[in-house]
Amino acid sequence: MLGLLRLVVILLVAQTIVYVGLSLYSRSVRRQKLIDRWSEMEFPVDKETFVQRGLTRYDNSLRRKLILGVYILPWIAISVLIYVVNFK
Repeated sequence: MLGLLRLVVILLVAQTIVYVGLSLYSRSVRRQKLIDRWSEMEFPVDKETFVQRGLTRYDNSLRRKLILGVYILPWIAISVLIYVVNFK
């Protein structure tokens, strides 16, 4: 039981570190793409407003929610592995 608790805690800490890193990286990539797009197209709004609106849309996008798979996929893999090892 103690081994399972240790596995859960270590996995959650590792998943949180990976999630934060991926989230920050993805947001910075999106920000840079918005800045590049603004400089190429010369939109009628200022750069900060354009980038802020783009990041607001990004925060509500599916891509942002897919990063939460960092929490779900390892647990599915562990469950399938336990099932295959014990019941097949």
